[in-house]
Amino acid sequence: MKKAVCLVSGGIDSFLTAKIAKDSGYEIYLLTFDYGQKARKEIECAKKIAKFLNAKEHIIFKINLSFLKSALTRKEIKIPEKKVKGIPLTYVPARNTIFISIALGYAETIEADAIFIGVNSIDFSGYPDCKPIYIKRFQKLIDVATKKTVEGGKIKLITPLLNLSKAEIIKKAISLGLDLSITWSCYKNGKKMCGKCPSCRIREKAMKEIKRHS
Repeated sequence: MKKAVCLVSGGIDSFLTAKIAKDSGYEIYLLTFDYGQKARKEIECAKKIAKFLNAKEHIIFKINLSFLKSALTRKEIKIPEKKVKGIPLTYVPARNTIFISIALGYAETIEADAIFIGVNSIDFSGYPDCKPIYIKRFQKLIDVATKKTVEGGKIKLITPLLNLSKAEIIKKAISLGLDLSITWSCYKNGKKMCGKCPSCRIREKAMKEIKRHS
């Protein structure tokens, strides 16, 4: 059976991405990062997702990125509640590059055929590491970066949600029977999502759009 490493944060996008991998015939190995993020609850949600999908393995990789300048990791930088021009303070420098690199090592170790990541370039916060050009360039790097790939093998970097809107993502997740109540989209921690941060607003806007067209 072919294998896939799926990066799972605890949110809707990564939940759906892992489900798509499983439905595509992959045995799924989930990888979640505890990188010092303020939203600690997303790690617990990732555990629930792993159980829901009956993942073959779920690794929670601890890495301290709190030294990087980001509102998601630095206590002294507040999570913004207003949309800004350009790349926002919630951007974590090189985060996806770090995460995919570790996923690549994991993939080669377990002899996986693919890495699935739920990046999205439509309804997103403008992060440079969520854009199609970034994914294309990273695939080229993978092709020359590992023993497996230089010896004729292939590790695909698969992004099934890259060109979907958030509303389309949520509708697809619901249609596949995913329990969205176990996900966490908020940049903050707490019993409930704040409803004010950029991530919450994107989710809420998509939900309203779905209701409007249902």
